[in-house]
Amino acid sequence: MTKSNLSINTDLARKILTGFIKSELSRVGFNKAVIGLSGGIDSALSLTLTAEAIGKENVLAIRMPYKASSQDSLDHAQTLIEQLGVQSLTIPITEMADPLIALDSEISKTRKGNIMARCRMIVLYDQSESFGGLVIGTSNKTEILLGYSTIFGDSASAINPIGDLYKTQVRQLSRAMGVPDSIVDKAPSADLWANQTDENELGFTYEEVDKLFYLLIDQRYRVEECVDAGFDESFVRSVLKRVQRNQFKRMMPPIAKVSNRTIGYDFLYLRDWGT
Repeated sequence: MTKSNLSINTDLARKILTGFIKSELSRVGFNKAVIGLSGGIDSALSLTLTAEAIGKENVLAIRMPYKASSQDSLDHAQTLIEQLGVQSLTIPITEMADPLIALDSEISKTRKGNIMARCRMIVLYDQSESFGGLVIGTSNKTEILLGYSTIFGDSASAINPIGDLYKTQVRQLSRAMGVPDSIVDKAPSADLWANQTDENELGFTYEEVDKLFYLLIDQRYRVEECVDAGFDESFVRSVLKRVQRNQFKRMMPPIAKVSNRTIGYDFLYLRDWGT
């Protein structure tokens, strides 16, 4: 199989991403940030980058456990909070989520997970107003392409510093920035129910799909070229179909055009919003 070049210059990535956070916040008049900290690697890296970019005193990390959340996740999040010295809050979401979940005795795990994700979004944006900071995104490029997120839930943010890093690259940069091994090395999980892992849900590993994405997205390979590179055709086509099917999650809601200057079509230049 063709080896995909997923390695990054971590020093350069660190400089670009901390610069992005600082400039994007200041551009809209903010110098503080709020981040939902799950205990996983993606939110850990976003928090570490943000604390370095704007100073630990300007960052609020929020743990939002549900009653089924693992203690390990809470502990790993707390370890990073203490390591970085950022401000923090713990706001359980059980009493927010359970009344809605209880309305349907046959509710699916997916629906429950979506409810939890959107409850957390409500908490983050409420604390954004209270703390005076923008919500920082924690979704990586692999998840965004796969649509492996809840729209208006964990995908909701004001800016996203890690959205152009594949999961493999998130691990590289996390190690370079001193994210604890206990977070970097554990199996990725949204922690929505007991023993849930991302890779079991997806049916493939992040390492495997990242190598494919490097060819499909970065190198613009066709399906046939990916197969020639050693990937199973059914795997390539199923991943590609998933990327296409979830395009709506990567867009603002389309607006029907009835005027000569429509938001998102014609009203979309920097001068239009004063920057």
